[in-house]
Amino acid sequence: MTFTLRKKENVIDILVRLPAKSLVRFLCTSKSWSDLIGGSSFVSAHLNRNATKHAHVCLLCLHHPNFERLVNRDDPYFKKEFQWSLYSNETFEEFSKLSHPVGSTEHYVIYGSSNGLVCISDEILNFDSPIYIWNPSFRKFRTTPMSTNINIKFSYVALQFGFHPRVNDYKAVRMMRTNKNALAVEVYSLRTDSWKMIEAIPPWLKCTWQHYKGTFFDGVAYHVIQKGPIFSILSFNSGNEEFEEFIAPDAICGTFGLCIDIYKEQICLLFRCYGCEEEGMNKVDLWVLQEKRWKQLCPFIFPLDEWSGAIGISIDDELLMAITDFDKGVADLYLCNYECQDVLETGIKLAVMKYDEIEFLFAITYIQSLVFLNNY
Repeated sequence: MTFTLRKKENVIDILVRLPAKSLVRFLCTSKSWSDLIGGSSFVSAHLNRNATKHAHVCLLCLHHPNFERLVNRDDPYFKKEFQWSLYSNETFEEFSKLSHPVGSTEHYVIYGSSNGLVCISDEILNFDSPIYIWNPSFRKFRTTPMSTNINIKFSYVALQFGFHPRVNDYKAVRMMRTNKNALAVEVYSLRTDSWKMIEAIPPWLKCTWQHYKGTFFDGVAYHVIQKGPIFSILSFNSGNEEFEEFIAPDAICGTFGLCIDIYKEQICLLFRCYGCEEEGMNKVDLWVLQEKRWKQLCPFIFPLDEWSGAIGISIDDELLMAITDFDKGVADLYLCNYECQDVLETGIKLAVMKYDEIEFLFAITYIQSLVFLNNY
């Protein structure tokens, strides 16, 4: 018995080191292997190892599938194509192209990534846009049900997704507003596969405001919003269903060059500033939210370029920076070590998406996992 248990432990120690895609192939080997790899304890062990050791980490990027055909000046109706792909976090080589889980050819956007799951929906969200929770590592997905709480049409929708560790559940938070400022907030639970309407909306949110960018951390959805000339960070805890508002630092006066993400387990604001004490250089200012107050960190200094800026932070707490060529509609992605100020060119060319006057670039850290085998 001792030998058998020790042998099983050795097998598990080897298997947890493998990528999710390889492990899925072993499910068909035998029932015992399927029970082992598909078991909740193994799925958790595999995820915990990847998360703590930053193993099997990828960059999930939106790009153009054919850069050479990106611009056709002879055809004014030429439609650009977009492609989500996984890139190695070490070599930056593309190793997997992702197609829509239900086979749709329409472009989609990723509204959150957590523990190997991503939340995807339409490029422009409507109140009835289909929402999918998807594990691209082995193409399993769940379609969220249509909400039964909605009886009016909303003209504006914001969506965030992530994991809430204290309730051990994945949540999607959807905020919807009409042109007349009617507001609704709903929370989807992966565990119950259902939506819940949030009834208690604070008075300070029942006004005219514009949402720009957001992130999800530790069970809380964060949104950058603008109310008149004031920028704020709205937070909503998907566990206790409480709202909070944090006024942004005075230096943040616009959305161009503004980014919200997670730095060293803290909510972080990054804002590109024009002008730097060092000639030929520019800077990104950083603030972290500590004990409900903003603390400014030292700025990140980088070579001057008119269209460069931060678009996020990687799992290794490196800044994701991009230099954009608007004529071609692409941006070169860089990984920047904040502490030692190193800049590394990845060679990845991101697609530039434009909504009205706002440009978006998508590069997200993705950890491969087996979540979704039998957990939910």
